[in-house]
Amino acid sequence: MEEKFRQIKQEYESFHRELLRKGMLPMGDTEVGFWGAAVTEGIFELFQKIELSKFRSFIDLGSGDGRVALIASLFTNASGIEFDRDLHRKAVEIRDKLGMKAELIQGDFMHHGLSGYDIIFINPDKSFHKGLEEKLKREMKGMLIVYNIVYHPDTLKKGRTYWMRQVPATVYTLK
Repeated sequence: MEEKFRQIKQEYESFHRELLRKGMLPMGDTEVGFWGAAVTEGIFELFQKIELSKFRSFIDLGSGDGRVALIASLFTNASGIEFDRDLHRKAVEIRDKLGMKAELIQGDFMHHGLSGYDIIFINPDKSFHKGLEEKLKREMKGMLIVYNIVYHPDTLKKGRTYWMRQVPATVYTLK
């Protein structure tokens, strides 16, 4: 697992260098929101702390370049769904290059069923009140992990917050 994680980390470091050479950062606007890359080492550390391998399935909503879904696939059956075609293509390219098995879906997570996942992960770029929280209340069967300090659900039950590399990840469940 450690060796495969090292390969993932190297691929995303290379991707970052490629973006920087083009005068871009590993973040930016997409057609439906804002993409910002998660901290690779922090995500790996989080998944170790929550013992992700004890869960059957995982999905990253708005999976961007795919790094979270690929890291999750080291622990469990993992998926990611991303609207932006270019980010989705990059995720598929890296997954295929590394020979990994994460399911990477190009689409809108608001139109994707969530009831089949034990863990739902999101790094939200807007508040939950625009329909997402209601969708989660209808479809969520396990827990939600919110990766940031800005946006959080109002009516879900807040659990433990994990801090990795100065970024919080808070667990939520249904009340």
